[in-house]
Amino acid sequence: MSLRLTLWRLLVLAFLALVCLQLYFAARITAMRFVYPESTAFQRAQMYELIGRGEFHWNQEGVSGAKIHDNLRRAVIASEDADFVNHTGVEWDAIEKARKRNERTQARIEAKLKRDPNAKVPALKLVGGSTITQQLAKNLFLSGERSMARKGQELVLTYMLEAILGKERILDIYLNSVEWGSGIFGAQAAAQYYFKVDAARLSPQQAARLAVMLPAPRRFEKTPQSPYLRKRTNAILRRMGDASLPEDSSSE
Repeated sequence: MSLRLTLWRLLVLAFLALVCLQLYFAARITAMRFVYPESTAFQRAQMYELIGRGEFHWNQEGVSGAKIHDNLRRAVIASEDADFVNHTGVEWDAIEKARKRNERTQARIEAKLKRDPNAKVPALKLVGGSTITQQLAKNLFLSGERSMARKGQELVLTYMLEAILGKERILDIYLNSVEWGSGIFGAQAAAQYYFKVDAARLSPQQAARLAVMLPAPRRFEKTPQSPYLRKRTNAILRRMGDASLPEDSSSE
């Protein structure tokens, strides 16, 4: 009986700890309605990595949403999350498509190794189906580990962000905190670093060029003239006119 009681108490304590953690996250997100976060979990991890390599350099400058040109907003939505203004934070169809694509890629690699165990194969690059809100939830609060528990927490945070902040504020915080190269964070820092202009003065071409870097900014920073980037930039330019922008009274 005492063992059962002990287990029951441990379960209750674990549940209460989980509830307290969610309340903490909710309080942090509520504060973001009025104040931009000074840093994110992802930024801190990158800072420690740079310091560990003895290569510390940091370029970040937060600006209000009004100082980020709509060209960049449209380009990022077109590139990263075309249905951003309509979904509730998660696009389950996109996640399922990404899962199937990853499975096909894994199957091709395994088949090649089965035919020739010594064959050289590229590292498996997993494709995600994350929305802008999911990316922000992960960047703000979570580590880069892959686990069901972390993914579950990401989903909870995603719905919290949508419920508490609204679309426009989510996009503003995302654009002010996302990585655009090694030690380069936020739209203003990226605009200055790559084009020597403010984020408020980005042309459509420049905005599209920044948007296509987001899946792998540190890699693309090293190959700015790659044919892929040029082709992808032109594709985003064609799609920017169809990208819908959020209208949200919660924005500053």
